[in-house]
Amino acid sequence: MTGESQIQALTLPSPADSVAISAADRALPQFVHVTVIEQGALEREYWRDMWRFRELFAILTWRDVTLRHRQTVLGVAWSVIRPLTMVVIFTFVFGRVAKLPSDGSAPYPLMVFAGLLPWTLISNIIGQICGNVLNNAPLMSKIYFPRLLLPAVTVATALVDTFISVLLLFGMLLWFGFLPDWRIVFFPVFLIFAILVSIGPGLWFTAMNVRYRDFQYVIGFFLQFGLYVSPVGFSSSAVPQQWRFLYSLNPAVGVIDGLRWCLFRGAAPLYLPGLACSVVITAVMLWAGVTYFRKSERTFVDLV
Repeated sequence: MTGESQIQALTLPSPADSVAISAADRALPQFVHVTVIEQGALEREYWRDMWRFRELFAILTWRDVTLRHRQTVLGVAWSVIRPLTMVVIFTFVFGRVAKLPSDGSAPYPLMVFAGLLPWTLISNIIGQICGNVLNNAPLMSKIYFPRLLLPAVTVATALVDTFISVLLLFGMLLWFGFLPDWRIVFFPVFLIFAILVSIGPGLWFTAMNVRYRDFQYVIGFFLQFGLYVSPVGFSSSAVPQQWRFLYSLNPAVGVIDGLRWCLFRGAAPLYLPGLACSVVITAVMLWAGVTYFRKSERTFVDLV
């Protein structure tokens, strides 16, 4: 039984938009409720249902946020310990051992944290969307709701940790006395950009993982590889100029460079061809991810 057929109390397929109710149906008692789902009605109402199920979205988000740190000793402190540990490791490996330059005059730990923040948001969304869909398989088998609601819950949950990291980032800016200038107004823009970068691949990987469970290993490899080819522990200015555009085919490059440009006075100017390339690739991946997810979600109940 597919997800669409679960909610059909009475299905009258017709090529026309209007459905004629038989005389027997009209003769039903007044207290009997009959739900008539026209052919194509689910498609027309899908995006409106995303708003209608906003209470379910809020409940699932609150559940995931509260369960994440339940029965842990340090709780929310892990959202601070993990990024700070990564900053120390990247600073030692790339700054002290490899002796790579920082971005402008920014202290190396600050530059690393500014790159780690958007990458952590991207990797959390991509990695957790798959698990969220599979973990809610019993819910999908019982009621109808737009399946895109589950990736939206993952995004909202990931933003909670990101908010803590943003507070820590501005605390580090104050500590180092490296306050940003007017370009800080673009900071939310590049955070939204990071979310859009992650949604497309996340939806595609999720739809594939529901059908082929070994894709969970592909996702782990993909994220680990992306961490080292993205300018998290180093500045994109270290990449030779003739390779900058090719390097910008990774959309995370435009996100990280843009966020550092917002934060650091004296940072390298934005590489506009690369940023434009990141925007185009992100738009294509987002369209492809949503399209494939919508096409595959009708069989989720049969496969999970």
